[in-house]
Amino acid sequence: MTSDQPAGPVPVEEPVDAAAAPAAGAPGRAPRAPRPARPPAEGAHAVVQTTLVMVAIVCLWTCAQVLVLSGISQDREQSLLHDRFRTQLADLTAPIGPVVPAGDPVALLSVPAIGLEEVVVEGTASGDLRAGPGHRRDTVLPGQVGVSQVYGRAGTYGGPFQRLTSLQVGDTVGLVTAQGERTLRVIGVRYDGDPLPQPPGDGVARLTLVSAVGEGRLSALTPDTTVYVDAETTDGAPAPGGRPVVLPESERAMATDGAALPLLALWLALLLALTLGVVAARQRWSAALVWVLASPLALALAWMTTDTLVRLLPNLV
Repeated sequence: MTSDQPAGPVPVEEPVDAAAAPAAGAPGRAPRAPRPARPPAEGAHAVVQTTLVMVAIVCLWTCAQVLVLSGISQDREQSLLHDRFRTQLADLTAPIGPVVPAGDPVALLSVPAIGLEEVVVEGTASGDLRAGPGHRRDTVLPGQVGVSQVYGRAGTYGGPFQRLTSLQVGDTVGLVTAQGERTLRVIGVRYDGDPLPQPPGDGVARLTLVSAVGEGRLSALTPDTTVYVDAETTDGAPAPGGRPVVLPESERAMATDGAALPLLALWLALLLALTLGVVAARQRWSAALVWVLASPLALALAWMTTDTLVRLLPNLV
């Protein structure tokens, strides 16, 4: 007896995935090879590259801070000093001497001819003059009988005294102090080596504005001569005795503040430590990630380094 059924099992065809099967006549695509991992930076190359980047950050930030950001910082300090001094005048607590803490406001100075209105602080060291013009501590306070000296920067931190040389005899200088308001008249402009004016008479208050001048396009940043503008009024206020008779060298005209050297060494050491840390981190992670994390620290240290470095520059610059 014959049978139409096959003797063996019938093979079952596997379903074909049309999406996975290559089109007829089209060559099959080889799988894409994975992208090789970026090798870590080599030691010597990473050290050189990181050092150059850190030096560039500090140099660029120094230029930006000295030329631009210092003026913004000085404007903010002046705003705070205005509010503080106005409150002291209203409360009758503004200082009249003879000893005033460094950095405290002592007078409001205005010179309409050059558009100047600044709060004068106590002290003439380079660090004191970052906030505005400073009163030399071994002289009477502005507006008091005798000779008072006020220093001001010519180029950095707003350069409040940069136009001092344009003043002429007869220009007015206004003062507001704890002892009232006074108007002084300019009696002369002189430079290093010029004869000194005669000592003021009885009841005369003389104010000498001191800054520095130079030559060329960068004269405000490279001064070589001290300029003095003398102004007087016959309505001087009484000056209490007991003011300092010895002035530190750092508070004289065109002096630098050597006391800032240890602090500068600290910031430079921290910058060096950060550089080494970046070099070590780049051996494990990508440079982009490392710099994203390190840049804020680098900028903060650059800010502190520049702020301290300015104290090593002449105080009238």
